[in-house]
Amino acid sequence: MEIKNAQFVISNTDVNKCPDTGLPEYAFIGRSNVGKSSLINMLTNRKGLADTSSMPGKTQLINHFIINEEWYLVDLPGYGYAQRGKEGREKIRRIIDTYIMDREQMTCLFVLIDCRHEPQKIDMEFMQWLGENGVPFCMVFTKIDKLGPVRLKENIAAYKERMMETWEELPPIFETSSEKKVGRTELLDYIEMINKKLKEAF
Repeated sequence: MEIKNAQFVISNTDVNKCPDTGLPEYAFIGRSNVGKSSLINMLTNRKGLADTSSMPGKTQLINHFIINEEWYLVDLPGYGYAQRGKEGREKIRRIIDTYIMDREQMTCLFVLIDCRHEPQKIDMEFMQWLGENGVPFCMVFTKIDKLGPVRLKENIAAYKERMMETWEELPPIFETSSEKKVGRTELLDYIEMINKKLKEAF
């Protein structure tokens, strides 16, 4: 897929105020500081489309970007940022839950995981919740340029092993590096494949 244009449309905290166009939406989510904004900028080839910040927890809204006038890329708030405090975390959790559960246009959720760490409890619980609620999602490992190939393979294998304890089948898995632009083609081709299937179904 070639991205010819990518434009910011709207930010809000209310799923009812999301664009009412019926176009498919592909949402990106992950723990704070997982490299979400950098990945979105890399995918769209627009350096400042999603604001990057070294300060975790910057995204606290549902952000819609229209891509090629055909589909939306949705930047969701990061989960599990401790410094927000309990009330702040609960507010973010509500925003995430209502979007994922109530948004009919949400076609696939890309769950970003920092490949440098062993399986994190918060990621495993979040993906388990998605599975229990029948939410289609993919696992996207970020920052693969920060690890050697052996360690990378070990860390991803550890996630797969943990997933297989409770899952019969693994979701699609992608490996990405925003700095090296690794995984861009694979992710965009996957989105294009789903879009084609959706068009054929109508």
